Amino acid sequence: MTPNSDPTVQPVPASVVRQVDAADSTLANPQRAVISLGSNLGNRLETLQGAVDALEDTPGVRVKAVSPVYETQPWGVDPQSQPSYFNAVVLIKTTLPPASLLERGHAIEEAFQRERSEHWGPRTIDVDIVAYQDVVSGDPGLTLPHPRAHERAFVLVPWHDVDPEAEVPGVGRVGDLLRGVPREGVTVRTDVSLVLPE
Repeated sequence: MTPNSDPTVQPVPASVVRQVDAADSTLANPQRAVISLGSNLGNRLETLQGAVDALEDTPGVRVKAVSPVYETQPWGVDPQSQPSYFNAVVLIKTTLPPASLLERGHAIEEAFQRERSEHWGPRTIDVDIVAYQDVVSGDPGLTLPHPRAHERAFVLVPWHDVDPEAEVPGVGRVGDLLRGVPREGVTVRTDVSLVLPE
């Protein structure tokens, strides 16, 4: 029997979907989280938008804001050794715990054929949890906040765009941190943009 041949399965009315979404966004104690996206292989914009859409499609996650797209030089390697990145930051509200959110990020990377064969190597998509509420944790499986976020203009600049009052938990205000981080090689792309899911 194919999934669509069951006569008891009916389409879910749009009104019910809206009710579920509304309930999901008001579940007890939703947490704020900041996700950094990066891509330097394939159709970079399409891949970033796909990752944003996949986050929104995740039960227990609601995308609240999406930054402008920045073109950036690769981090930690010779800039000429691989293509430039498209980077963006996404603000979400979530009822998922950090470990489950990390699993979802890895699943999105797998869906876009992310390969982990080379440290700081090129990638179709990178999905990083930059911060989760005010959590500070040295867990080697998921260090929070991201241990190098405060050093990276390609994270701080788009994050500041969507949340000028943001803070890196335990480190300081994003606006203040930006003053000590070089911005060379981080250029806003005004000709392209990501769409906030409806």
